[in-house]
Amino acid sequence: MKKILTFIFLFSSMVVFAQQSKSRIITNFDADWKFTLGDFPNASKVEFNDADWRTLDVPHDWSIELENDKDAPGGGNIGFFPTGIGWYRKTFDVSNYDPDKKYSIEFDGIYMNSEVWINGTYLGKRPYGYSSFSYDLTDLLNSKNNVIAVRVDNSKQPNSRWYTGSGIYRHVRLVETDKLHFKKWGVFYYTQSIGNNTAKLHLEATVKNENTQAMEDVTIRHAVLDREGNEVAFSLSTIPINAKSTITAEQEVEIDDPRLWSVQSPNLYTLQSVILVDGKETDCVFNNLGIRTIEYDVDKGFLLNGEQVKMKGVNLHHDGGPVGAAVPERVWERRLEILKEGGCNAIRTAHNPMAPEFYDLCDELGFLVMDEAFDEWVRGKRDYTYKLYFRDWYEKDLKAMVYRDRNH
Repeated sequence: MKKILTFIFLFSSMVVFAQQSKSRIITNFDADWKFTLGDFPNASKVEFNDADWRTLDVPHDWSIELENDKDAPGGGNIGFFPTGIGWYRKTFDVSNYDPDKKYSIEFDGIYMNSEVWINGTYLGKRPYGYSSFSYDLTDLLNSKNNVIAVRVDNSKQPNSRWYTGSGIYRHVRLVETDKLHFKKWGVFYYTQSIGNNTAKLHLEATVKNENTQAMEDVTIRHAVLDREGNEVAFSLSTIPINAKSTITAEQEVEIDDPRLWSVQSPNLYTLQSVILVDGKETDCVFNNLGIRTIEYDVDKGFLLNGEQVKMKGVNLHHDGGPVGAAVPERVWERRLEILKEGGCNAIRTAHNPMAPEFYDLCDELGFLVMDEAFDEWVRGKRDYTYKLYFRDWYEKDLKAMVYRDRNH
């Protein structure tokens, strides 16, 4: 008896060559934030004076910067580090601002209970400190002097069984696209079959048309690129899409002489997905791609590409020890290299989704990953944990993890 699994184990990957897109402009938003500890009810307003606040770059963990305190309300659960409430503000211009484009702000993770404002307008709240999320800024931006404000409330303690950190502890991006674009995390692939020296991939692309007019001939083109950037396979289809609507298009692509991904040989390709209208590119996204099949057999156990693999794994939390929760990528890379040298080939993310770059490194280095969503549901292990938010937020947070990480 065999059971095919589609995404329980995630295989992530690093960028394998320079990826540039003129239709999707991604701006690193980590630099030059203003920060202060404490609560300031008017700090969301554009005119608020933050001149005496500290200037810093994110990712940032304010707890690890503070002195251990035996009376810290989180106690030994979080290493006796203080938590509290903190505010971040950033003033920015939008280069070549175009009112006909779509703009969004993407946060890879804020711990916890974050609230965000743009130019004084409230965008929303995210209680869970480990989810990646975004807000649409399209109708709220100016070309100059925009102010984004973020309130982070990690004051209710204890809310964890381990060190969490506090603040905007993962990366931030400003993303500009056409109004005809791929939905966030909207491109999905999986290996359908491998045989006769050919791999067949199933492709799905979810496209949003936020224009007020329908599009009759929208072409979606997927190309599989090798490490050197050479196109080894492609697939395209043309579909109509109504105004203010979303559609998912399915395709297949075959790759000859595929280099398979395994823990011993983590071979990677890049999937380039493009939307074209009358030959003009309106959006382009890249996903790193590992060709492999996985299955469980009642007699043979776990099979990767048809071969039995023994999982030799560890549990890893999201922090980097003495560097705190804002973990530099090289810290993760070296840590994984050491584990790999010791014979480890599998990792469980204890007990929540990690930063996106963690999964990239795992696939580049050849690790199986079990992605864990939550430490608990409605019955909590500490007083102020995710149990307080589970019923209202579990579906949104679980979807964020699955959609973000499913191509790894």
